[in-house]
Amino acid sequence: MVATAATSAFYPVPSSSSESGAKNNKIGGGSGNLGGIKSKSVSSGSLQVKTNAQAPSKVNGSSTGLSGGVKGGDDFSSSHPRTFINQLPDWSMLLAAITTIFLAAEKQWMMLDWKPRRPDMLIDPFGLGRIVQDGLVFTQNFSIRSYEIGADRTASIETLMNHLQETALNHVKTAGLLGDGFGSTPEMCKKNLIWVVTKMQIMVDRYPTWGDTVQVDTWVSASGKNGMRRDWLVYDCKTRETLTRASSVWVMMNKETRKLSKIPEEVRREIEPFFMNTAPVIEDDGRRLPKIDDDTADYVRAGLTPKWSDLDVNQHVNNVKYIGWILESAPPPILESHELSSINLEYRRECGRDSVVQSLTAVTGTDVGTLATSGDVDCNHLLRFENGAEIVRGRTEWRPKLGNNFMILDHISADQGI
Repeated sequence: MVATAATSAFYPVPSSSSESGAKNNKIGGGSGNLGGIKSKSVSSGSLQVKTNAQAPSKVNGSSTGLSGGVKGGDDFSSSHPRTFINQLPDWSMLLAAITTIFLAAEKQWMMLDWKPRRPDMLIDPFGLGRIVQDGLVFTQNFSIRSYEIGADRTASIETLMNHLQETALNHVKTAGLLGDGFGSTPEMCKKNLIWVVTKMQIMVDRYPTWGDTVQVDTWVSASGKNGMRRDWLVYDCKTRETLTRASSVWVMMNKETRKLSKIPEEVRREIEPFFMNTAPVIEDDGRRLPKIDDDTADYVRAGLTPKWSDLDVNQHVNNVKYIGWILESAPPPILESHELSSINLEYRRECGRDSVVQSLTAVTGTDVGTLATSGDVDCNHLLRFENGAEIVRGRTEWRPKLGNNFMILDHISADQGI
């Protein structure tokens, strides 16, 4: 309909009325005659405009027409015949429709065509992060949600651990190394191999709070002949302050036999191009993690069992759950008056869905009865099966919460008679 109207404004069309064609009525007294269409040149200074109009047909049995010349000041009503001016379509609506279609197509194209523009930076358009620094470091931002904070209104240690785990997997995925397994490369999947963590160290300088946005950077390095080390740095996106440092060691395990495995050469060729030759972000202090038992433990929590949601895709308990079990036996006065500043874990055995676990904690260097008013506190931990087999050994360090520092100073002043 729009196309027909626009065409008829430029190309004359014979009138459907035989009466109009026979009489050759003139509109405005023009001299041209093209099948009932009269043309008149309207002169206005140096500008000439040709106006075309079709001879009107009968309306209600009587002929209608225009008498005299067409004046520029005439007010055309809806009963007048359509001319070049009033046959134009609504170009603004047409332009808006074309723009909407173009923007939608451009958005779809950007989502589909997400190949890297530079070899040193792989961009992920879906918000999972990006690879920077010559393709060796993966970085991703997280917003601290309301359900990720604890009673202190700060992110929990489990939240931070989940961020570390998420960036590790997204690093493998964005680099194009993710196979069918949980972080396993294609060659690892062919050989039925999976990654398992043997050691984890975390140091927290400050916990983010609800609404904060943090940036997590992670990279991998070699650890001995058959291990891989993964490090993390967590920053406050607003202040660029370093919040958390973490370092871990991983080895390979056969998924069927559950035995540790050397790194096959095919797998080594896959992962070595992504290794960085850097020192760990946390240096091992060399202190041995002691084994504690019922006699040396100050707190014991028994009967801990994993839920279905605690298992990962490899059918063993997620390593983040171990931290939750360790805190189950942490002294309540410490949880109320102190915050976790560092944790060191050594994983000895994996834990399955039918396991029953015991959590043991021993406080070192401090009287248990004065924990609420103590300064820094150290604890040793052990997770074990009911038969005594060790799962995880750990050590935690705690510092007084900000509000508790004044209580400690008051306590010291009272002891010294100040």
